Formats: sequence, C-alpha cells, structure tokens
Amino acid sequence: MATSNHSSMTDFILEGLTKHPELQLPLFLLFLGIYVVTVVGNLGMILLIAISSQLHSPMYHFLSHLSFIDLCYSSVITPKMLVNFISEKNIISFLACMTQLYFFLVFVIAEGYLLTAMAYDRYVAICSPLLYNIIMSHRVCSIMMAVVYSLGLFGATVHTTHMSVLSFCGSHVVRHYFCDILPLLTLSCSSTRINEILLFIIGGVNTLVPTVAVLISYAFILSSILHIHSAEGRSKAFGTCSSHLMAVGIFFGSITFMYFKPPSSNTMEQKKVSSVFYTTVIPMLNPMIYSLRNKDVKDALRKVVGGRCTSVFKMGKVPVLMSTIVIRQLAFERSLFSGYQFSRATGPLYILRNMAMMKDLK
Repeated sequence: MATSNHSSMTDFILEGLTKHPELQLPLFLLFLGIYVVTVVGNLGMILLIAISSQLHSPMYHFLSHLSFIDLCYSSVITPKMLVNFISEKNIISFLACMTQLYFFLVFVIAEGYLLTAMAYDRYVAICSPLLYNIIMSHRVCSIMMAVVYSLGLFGATVHTTHMSVLSFCGSHVVRHYFCDILPLLTLSCSSTRINEILLFIIGGVNTLVPTVAVLISYAFILSSILHIHSAEGRSKAFGTCSSHLMAVGIFFGSITFMYFKPPSSNTMEQKKVSSVFYTTVIPMLNPMIYSLRNKDVKDALRKVVGGRCTSVFKMGKVPVLMSTIVIRQLAFERSLFSGYQFSRATGPLYILRNMAMMKDLK
C-alpha cells in the first residue's frame, strides 16, 4: 500500500454484508428495491408537503426535513453497498471512506436531534394549543433546524478529524459493509484512546440528550392527554403522537444496540444486522409510518392524486368532443349533397347544438 501523511494505506477493503457468493444477487435485488422505495417515499413526502397548503405547519416542516435527512444518509450508504454486491473487490479509498463516515455521522446525529425537535413540537401542540402559533413561529422553527444541522456537523467533524489522523498499518479489511467508527478503530495500529473517549462522550450525549428530552416531552403530553375528558379527544391526541413515538423507538433502539452494548455481548454479524436496520430500513419505514397513520397526509395525497386525475380526464374529453363535432359536421355536409335541404330553421339549430357541446370543454 502507498503511504500518506496520516495513514499507511490509501485503500480499504469492505468485507460486505455477507461472505456467501450465492447470496450476493438476491441481496442486491432486495436492497435495490428497498432503496427505490426509500427514494420514492421520501421524495414524495417532501413534494407533497411542499405543494399542499394544508400541510404548511411546523409539524410537517419538521417532517419534510426528516424525509430529507433519511434520503441523504441512506444515499450515503446504500449505493456503495449495491455496487459491492456485484463487484469482485469491495475497495474504497481512504478519502472516500472518511467522506462516507463524515456525511453518515452528519445525518445520523442530525436525525436524533430532529426527532427531539418534533417531540417538542407535539408537546406545544397538545399542552399549549392556544399559544402554538406564537411559540412555534417560522423564526423559531428555522433556529431549531439550524441547531439540528449544526450539532450534526460538529459531531461528524470531531469524529472524522480524529479518525483521519490514525495510522492504519495492519489489516486493511474493514469488517463491515461501510466505513463506520468501530470497525475502523479495530484496524488502527496507533493509540485509539482519544477516539474511544470521544465516541463515549459525544455518542453518549447525542443519544442520551435526545432520548431524555423526548421522554420528558411525552411525560407532559401523557399528563395532558389524561386530563382530556372526551374519548375522541384522547384518541386524536394519541394518534398524533403514535407515529413519532414509533419512529423514535426504532431509531434510538437500533443505535443503542449498535454502539452501547458490551463488545462481548454481540458479534459483528449482529452489529451488521442492527446497522442495516437504521441505515436502510428506517429511512424506508419513516414515510410509511407518518403517512399511513396521519389523516392530514392521507387527505392531502388524495387531493393531489384526485386533482391530477380530474385534469387528465378533462384533457381527455377534448379530442373526444372535437371528433364528435367533426363527424356530425361531415354527416351534415353529406346530407346536403344527398338532397337534404339546409333551411333557415335547421341550420341555426345545428349550430346551437354544436355550441352546447363545446361548453363541455370548459
């Protein structure tokens, strides 16, 4: 391997998701399908929120950013994984590896804090509904999103900077299907103590703070819901929060399983399964969770789809009506040559009949 300033190698070899050649093609097709659904679902959610005026609220503003983040960090991992399924050597350069690690960390950390912001939004909506528009103003939402992305950039910069100065002079096979912190640390032949401390502190803060904030928010939300007298009101409030709770549980559960279990309690294969869940499956599930269980999203989707179908139907009527008019006109002219007398009475009636048909084009 050629040398560089900070590393004794310029290339890594990704071990991949499996070592069994007969599984490569089925897994390629499976994850290709998952990625297509992820892209279509998240892009569809972003576009639906953008074009539907009824979804222009803080809740759906955050949801559009969640779809954007899911789309981005899935795209950081999945395309390279798909290429590795059909290539003989899963080689990735040192620079590409650090780039993948950086952007993956940016979006994963940002998603954790975005889920926290969404929990606070639900807290304000249920506990202080009369002040909701004042508290969750456009300015406040913009500041919250700026903080979310800034924390993601900060955490990713710290981790990637300290990772890039390590020396990798031993094995160059990364026992994973993408460049993640823990598999890379095992390859270093220099001290990784600082990296491990940073992982414990920054990773712990980025997991613990959002989790505690979400739990506190939902403790207040639950207390407010229990004070609602009508069963319909309680059901509606629970329905508003259930999708978000499900997304939070799946995301932080898989992150905790991956990074904060003792090394002896799970194998690398188990870690790969956990990684697959939060890098590919969660970005695919989130649009489904928030759309299938959300009445406003379903109504907006029906309105958009129904409006487009109506427009297409109206456009389809134009050639049909024009053809009918032309056919009748030809029949009328033919009748003239066959001896039909075009009188002052029948002529205007025919013209009025055609004008009535043309009104359907409007």
